[in-house]
Order: sequence, then structure tokens, then C-alpha cells
Amino acid sequence: MSQDVPVTGYAILGLLTFGDELTGYEVKQRADVTLRFYWVSPAMSQIYTELRRLTGLGLVRADARPDGGREVTTYAITDAGQQALREWMDQTPAGFPVLKHTVLLRLLIGHASEPGQTRRMLLDYLDELERAVADLAEVREALRGADRPGDPFRFPSLVADWGLDYFAAEGRHARRALDSLEEGSLEEGSAKERTAG
Repeated sequence: MSQDVPVTGYAILGLLTFGDELTGYEVKQRADVTLRFYWVSPAMSQIYTELRRLTGLGLVRADARPDGGREVTTYAITDAGQQALREWMDQTPAGFPVLKHTVLLRLLIGHASEPGQTRRMLLDYLDELERAVADLAEVREALRGADRPGDPFRFPSLVADWGLDYFAAEGRHARRALDSLEEGSLEEGSAKERTAG
């Protein structure tokens, strides 16, 4: 396994395993459609940096082709790239994901802000979740028909299903926290009324 390849490089190698040659722009599009739901989708500059690194290591092949009067470079994974990716997949421990969850961080220290602001943040998060679910459901639907065992998009379909379940759980937890904050707000209001009376 090459120590010169970061995880993002392996992610890009993985995006090139679906039997087609892609331009750097198309790699970025594929990353935006897939990786953004569970991994950081690399910036365009990072895509090209990794493609140069992978090409230099012989893990990706770059081919220049004419396209409408200009030259376009497409990239394809090589046999060495397939082998490196396989070794990374087989030899890397599963590892527990590091959760960088800004909503949970802000909820953890919610006492440092106004209670209404924390509730607004949770409502905003529920709106964002709703949009993410709609986007991912669209991706999942596009995979139907190519998601049976042995089909090329079987594994991306499993990831999409996992993501949809994850987003549903996030929504449940956010609504539960919101309900708890609402209850606390009502109890606090009642206590103030009793004290004032």
C-alpha cells in the first residue's frame, strides 16, 4: 500500500472504477454527487492535485484528446491503481468515523446562547436535512435497475440506503432535542409565572 496516497486519493481512484474515463471536471461532478453525503467532496484544485499525484505514481493514466478544437485530458485507473486500491480496501482497518458535527457542538454549549437561538438552529438543521434527503433520494432512485448483486452500482446503492437511514435518524434526534427544549421553555415560563404570582 502506497504511503504517498491520502484517503482523498483513494476516493478518487474509487470514482474511476466504474469503467469509464473521466475528465477532472467529471471526477469533480461524480464526487459532488456521491462523496458529499458522507465524506468531504474535494475542491477542483484538490482533484487535479490528486490526479497529478496518482498519474505520477502510475495509478492513473492520463490521455489527451481533441474535443471541439481544444485538448481535453481524461483519466482512467490503471491495473496498478486497481491493485493499490484493492490493497488499501483490504488492509485498512474499518476505523471509527470522526464525527465533526457542528450542530451537536453548538447544542453541547447551548447554555452560552439564548434558548430561542438554539431552537432556531435545530429548525434550520431540520430544513437542511430535508433538502439532503431529497437530494440523496434522487441519487438513490437513479441507481435503481443497476443495484442488484453483481451490478456495478450495487455498492453505491448500499451507501445511499445507509445515508438515507442516517439522515432519518438525524431528523429524529433533532426533533427530540427540539421537543425537549420546547418543554423546558414551557416549564421555565410556568415557574416564572408562579414566582411572579
